Amino acid sequence: MSDQLNQKLQQTLTHLYTHAPGFKKRLDDAGLTPADLQSVADLSRLPVLRKDDLIELQKQDPPFGGMLAVPLGNLRRVFQSPGPINEPEPETADAGNWAPGLQAAGFKAGDVAINAFGYHLTPAGASLEDGLRTLGCVVIPGGIGNQEQQIQACASFAASGYVGLPSYLKALLDKADELGYTLNINKAFVLAEPLPPSLRQELKERGVAVYQAYGTAECGNLGYECEAINGWHIPDDVIVQICDINSGEPLPYGESGEVVVTLLHEHYAIVRFGVGDLSSIIAEPCACGRTSLRLNGWQGRVGAATKVRGMFLHPKQLGDMMARFSDVIAYQAVITRAEHKDFLALHVVLAPSANSAALPAAIQQTARDTIKFRLEVEVVDALPANAPPIRDERTWE
Repeated sequence: MSDQLNQKLQQTLTHLYTHAPGFKKRLDDAGLTPADLQSVADLSRLPVLRKDDLIELQKQDPPFGGMLAVPLGNLRRVFQSPGPINEPEPETADAGNWAPGLQAAGFKAGDVAINAFGYHLTPAGASLEDGLRTLGCVVIPGGIGNQEQQIQACASFAASGYVGLPSYLKALLDKADELGYTLNINKAFVLAEPLPPSLRQELKERGVAVYQAYGTAECGNLGYECEAINGWHIPDDVIVQICDINSGEPLPYGESGEVVVTLLHEHYAIVRFGVGDLSSIIAEPCACGRTSLRLNGWQGRVGAATKVRGMFLHPKQLGDMMARFSDVIAYQAVITRAEHKDFLALHVVLAPSANSAALPAAIQQTARDTIKFRLEVEVVDALPANAPPIRDERTWE
């Protein structure tokens, strides 16, 4: 299998080098050619490309930083996630590769599943729907919000599956109880935020078997739980290295480092892409019989970006937005969590001349429009001089 993987890697790198000018420049700048990268082990010769690097490349050479290796007109969809960062989707069945994870979670042909991921600009909703459809599931495209209508649809169509944030599933079940509906959801495929053991247990007690998965907008499926619930199985055609956050060198199995991904995709150059998350590799065989390596859960973030309600909040995003408000002397985003829900507040210090009545509402509206976050603005007297732009006070118990 490793020989086949290395051969496919060589073919992919050669194609990308020929057709994606940004990737060619990246190799040229590193003094490399595809011939120098004959195996997975050779990939460490190429410096890690991180999300912020990709955002900058896309600014310099829109829309995809020279990393697209097919004509834009050949794509099925194009997305834009917070950052902002553009993502292309090829005309391929299950482009996000979610079907293997959904199948491991018990989803099968004929199941009706509600997809509670967003369909607007970001890829999660459409990508997970493709995975469900690949298995033959019937999809309720619920998206985000409109809980009462979603509950009515789940009841009308006897939905047995759920795809979305774990916290939103709890909110949906709580709302259904409040409205007097009995839902038949018995399995859930959840991702994009941590799954505390207490929430998994609560959902289990309510009759829902919860399977956690892991992925990114750029990479799709990077790991999924099986019935053993013991780590995230890495899909067979995805190369995941755990690397030292400073040197980029791959670390031995079991050691914690940055998740660095190489996809064997010929349409877009995701090669040695550092996603910014920390994890480690479990190499021991899984009780389920699958032979793939597994990721040992989410162990934190490398950089300053923080995930809130399934989306990354970037300090730079926040800074660019707050630069519009000259009457704000200082600010800090504060993330808390209660009842398995994330809450985002923005503490602001205003200039004496500021309109303290109108400004908070203006900031809230701008946040919804520009960085796509709903937040509460709280005027405070002062903040510490060295206060970080984002303070995360959540605990995951």
